[in-house]
Amino acid sequence: MFWKKKEPGHSALVEIEPVEASARLARGEIVLVDVREHHEIAAEWIPGALAMPLSQFDPANLPDGEVVLSCLGGKRSAAALARCREAGVAVNTHMRGGLMAWKAAGLPTGRD
Repeated sequence: MFWKKKEPGHSALVEIEPVEASARLARGEIVLVDVREHHEIAAEWIPGALAMPLSQFDPANLPDGEVVLSCLGGKRSAAALARCREAGVAVNTHMRGGLMAWKAAGLPTGRD
């Protein structure tokens, strides 16, 4: 379910698997924030995810609630987590493997 990794001087970073993220999103327990760029999201997206591209990402603009960050594979969501830590915003969770892992798990996506 959860994989936690402690980093010195920071709260625990948490990665959740796509199946867990999907279930929690469906129950309204999390806000899934996709940090891919708009053109990437327009081509394929996770239904219910909120778009906040990393190029314009400002942790101060994150919505209320438990936020889980996502991207294509995990690198950009980790970068967004670092920005949150630097800004003192209490977001420490991202979805392991991003959209690629979501699709590999057989979860639905939207496509134009």
